[in-house]
Amino acid sequence: MQSNQRSELGTAPVGKLLFKLAIPTVIAQLVNMLYNIVDRIYIGHMPGDGSMALTGVGVCMPLIMIVSAFAALIVSGGAPRASIYMGKGDMDSAEKTLGSCFSTQVLLSLILTAVLLLWNRDMLLTFGASENTIQYAVDYMNIYAIGTIFVQLTLGMNAFITAQGFAKTGMLTVLIGAVINIVLDPLFIYAFGMGVKGAALATVISQAVSCVWVVSFLSGKKTSLRLKKENLPIVPKLILPCLALGLSAFIMQGSESIISVCFNASLLRYGGDMAVGAMTILTSVMQFAMLPMQGIAQGAQPISSYNYGARNAARVKETFKLLLISCTVYSTVLWGCIQLMPQVFAGIFTTDTALVDFTANAMHVYFAVLLLFGIQIACQMTFVSIGNAVCSIIVAVMRKFVLLLPLIYILPNFVADKTTGVYLAEPVADVFAITFTVILFTIQFRKAMKKLEE
Repeated sequence: MQSNQRSELGTAPVGKLLFKLAIPTVIAQLVNMLYNIVDRIYIGHMPGDGSMALTGVGVCMPLIMIVSAFAALIVSGGAPRASIYMGKGDMDSAEKTLGSCFSTQVLLSLILTAVLLLWNRDMLLTFGASENTIQYAVDYMNIYAIGTIFVQLTLGMNAFITAQGFAKTGMLTVLIGAVINIVLDPLFIYAFGMGVKGAALATVISQAVSCVWVVSFLSGKKTSLRLKKENLPIVPKLILPCLALGLSAFIMQGSESIISVCFNASLLRYGGDMAVGAMTILTSVMQFAMLPMQGIAQGAQPISSYNYGARNAARVKETFKLLLISCTVYSTVLWGCIQLMPQVFAGIFTTDTALVDFTANAMHVYFAVLLLFGIQIACQMTFVSIGNAVCSIIVAVMRKFVLLLPLIYILPNFVADKTTGVYLAEPVADVFAITFTVILFTIQFRKAMKKLEE
């Protein structure tokens, strides 16, 4: 990003700027959603064993979430801090932050790859795989693990492109990989007869191409934050604050893995493979909600972080207001569509009539308060954008560990249909979590803005 682009973050009309930055990031997240769910769509429609294969790949989701969570740990703190440094005019610290984050991600990727290859079968059995589905899960995970470094660097480094205001370039990163994945999936799964192994291989190849694109851009001349050899050594005083700020995103995504394990284990106990298969679809549909809202928030992040660093409270407030409205409108519209047409959403992933009907009923319960979730995303992501690591961690822990995790085990004891009780944990936890987040955000955001205005 050149100096006039950095200036634009501080001077251009916020509404126009948010639209400019958010549209490409939302498109990128929608494409990324296809990236994540297209495997499950193709696998679920495999002749004969599609339902069991879909359930097996669904059990892999906790491990895949862990990989994404470690990417978020680095970049969710690194990209906002780089933006804040740019707002202060300290480009040297911004580039050193980029370099430290890159090297840390490479190190984590190597460790994760070794762990996934050595112990994935044991973990998958713990995470809810049954004797009917374990081989599908292992076949998928053995290949996916090899591409861990590509996933890490693509997810992690792409955020530094978006943080500079290059939203369209960030969108292309995801678009390139997703198109390759969508093209290769049916070729490997059906034409070559590789099944779930083909789906995993298509994902690894597409992520590798995206990774090359991202690293090439950050090493080139168009970027302002450049990946340089001299900045690759990990600098503790730079990386540790990034880890602290990224911890909330890590908890959010990492806890999704733990929550997924708890859901799968409870559902396998009360409803068998059918209930676990439905949860795979529910998790996929949840991405229709989460990823676009995260895309809007990522579009807002450079504006909030830059102006926070530049001590422009008015623009930070205006950005949050527009972010809140955008996320809430989206979550409400999607909630309405899911409640009116649950069979349509379930039918995207499977042709099994029994599974479609079972999942459609579960959707009414699981997504009961989705319309409020835009508030949670807007508040939590703004905490991250202004560098408030403590509060972003608190709201993440509150929703997942304090509320949702216990409710998965408590609520089945109070309803006749215990499987429904497990699904009910999600909306009940969300009501309390969103209320808590709004109260905390109102107090802390006012303090932060008052401090900027002094």
